[in-house]
Amino acid sequence: MPIKMKLLIIDDERSICNLIKLHFETEGYIVYAASNAQEGKKLLASKPDLILLDINMPDVNGIDFCRGIRKYIDCPILFLTSRVTEQDKILGLQAGGDDYITKPFSIAELSARVEAHLRREKRGNHKNVKMYGNLVIDYNGRSVYFLDDLIPFSKKEFDVIELLSLNEGQVFTKEILYERIWGYLAEGNSEVIKEHIRKIRGKFQEVTGCKYIETVWGVGYKWIGI
Repeated sequence: MPIKMKLLIIDDERSICNLIKLHFETEGYIVYAASNAQEGKKLLASKPDLILLDINMPDVNGIDFCRGIRKYIDCPILFLTSRVTEQDKILGLQAGGDDYITKPFSIAELSARVEAHLRREKRGNHKNVKMYGNLVIDYNGRSVYFLDDLIPFSKKEFDVIELLSLNEGQVFTKEILYERIWGYLAEGNSEVIKEHIRKIRGKFQEVTGCKYIETVWGVGYKWIGI
């Protein structure tokens, strides 16, 4: 069975999102839809093969959004726009966009453009990231950035961040965290988890003003997306 391609639509016009989503799902794609940049950032973790991005969004415009994610996302990005001047095209391409689709568009043209870009797309090694506002967790690169600046974490500290953030909202006891990260046969004590959590929170707090890891008293720890 062929692997289904994944599309991410980010557009505040719900009627357009629904139309595109319905069409491409009918064509066998897996389609994710977001109505603003914040929702779109969270859905980047789905590792889309192509992004359809509206330029005129209420919170963050599409060009700025594209510029902000291009360091971490390497799939094709197609802008959806009701206006397209030469300057728009230049700005979009400089921001990392691959193409423009002008509204109103025919679904046949959109489908042809998407298929053409996916045929040409040979990268195949999409970066696996999660974004929480200006915080970026790059799982492939095992790095954490805030406003494009690297936050230094040790290997074990990143292991803790990775496990908790990939299971957002799930509570882990310190014993389970120790077993998952150090291994069942490790010679040590699960109390080391408390020290690692303390250091991780301190680094997050110093740089971002947020701790991201919450203590569930008497149970353990969980990651909270902000």
